[in-house]
Amino acid sequence: MKVGIIGFGRLGKLISKYLEEDFTVEVYDINESVKTEVEAMGCHFKSLKEVASNPIVIPFVPMNKFESVIKEIAPMLSKDALVADVCSVKEMPVEVMKKYLPESVSILAIHPMFGPDSAGETLFGTKIAVCPVRIEDKYYQKICAFMRFHGIKVIETTAAEHDKQISHSLLLTHMIGRTLMDMDAKKLPIDTKGYRRLLKILKTVENDSWELFADMNEHNQYAKQTREDFIESFNKVVKRLEN
Repeated sequence: MKVGIIGFGRLGKLISKYLEEDFTVEVYDINESVKTEVEAMGCHFKSLKEVASNPIVIPFVPMNKFESVIKEIAPMLSKDALVADVCSVKEMPVEVMKKYLPESVSILAIHPMFGPDSAGETLFGTKIAVCPVRIEDKYYQKICAFMRFHGIKVIETTAAEHDKQISHSLLLTHMIGRTLMDMDAKKLPIDTKGYRRLLKILKTVENDSWELFADMNEHNQYAKQTREDFIESFNKVVKRLEN
């Protein structure tokens, strides 16, 4: 079976590498200079129209470009295609896909709970959150079985519940990481194990763009409240120290 990948950024590249082992992977990226790297990986660089005509299409594009990409590929999709988004938020892409994609197209919202900096040589032991939006149960179960076969823990959830939890487990982590970066936090000769663990958060965020960080916060309705709760709790601790 063929899988179409739209966007060959860090995550698109990572997932293409794993999918290539089981599928014929066709890739489109606005930057044609990645063609050599795509083909060296065993994938095939194609036009957007060709990639969008595949049975499974997965956009790996910035969240602020997601709606325009979905609108563009909607008329290019095959009748019974499956479109699966991999955004770090779920409510926004689900709403967009339901709005623009033809009724005959299946929709699956997924969020790999790993990335280029945390994935190993295999995906065994990783987790993926999935929201079955509009898809036949038999097809959905087949996809879940495929992921479990590769050792991936599948967590079924709703888009709203995903975004609520991810505002803590991901956005708060990135918020702390960005703060550490701004403080120029680094290894010290006199340190503690706890401090070294704290610095590991830097590895989670330092290679991700500010665009991703901003998009995750802008498109998650729970992000602002999580930030405010964190700042309020931080200030409570500071106030207690100063009194």
